Amino acid sequence: MKKYQIPAYIQMFYFLLTIIWPFVHLESFLKITGPKTDIWLVKTVSLLLFPYILLIVYVVRIKQSPLVILAIMLCCAGLAGIDLYYYLNNVIRWTYMIDCILEILFIGYWIFILKIRSENKSVPNEMR
Repeated sequence: MKKYQIPAYIQMFYFLLTIIWPFVHLESFLKITGPKTDIWLVKTVSLLLFPYILLIVYVVRIKQSPLVILAIMLCCAGLAGIDLYYYLNNVIRWTYMIDCILEILFIGYWIFILKIRSENKSVPNEMR
């Protein structure tokens, strides 16, 4: 693993944690994130993140595709936007702002990867 790949692996781990947590220990998830009325929705949204882990693996291990990177960035932007909007409207707890900040950092990382790719077409094989 190269240094510039570390944020991608962190994002994969973070998404995996986000997927698994409500299934493994819903009580602690709700204690941190706040009470929910529709648990099925919590679990559904968690599972919807799984394909993004596969997209990150694809970009890191197989081919650095700008379209796939854009899809990952749009996922992050959507999650950050939802976090911010509903926090500002007093619907969700402040803990979601941690997620918002992380999603923005992930977007910054992918912008950096796209910039490297555009400046240098000879990106290492692991990130092509």
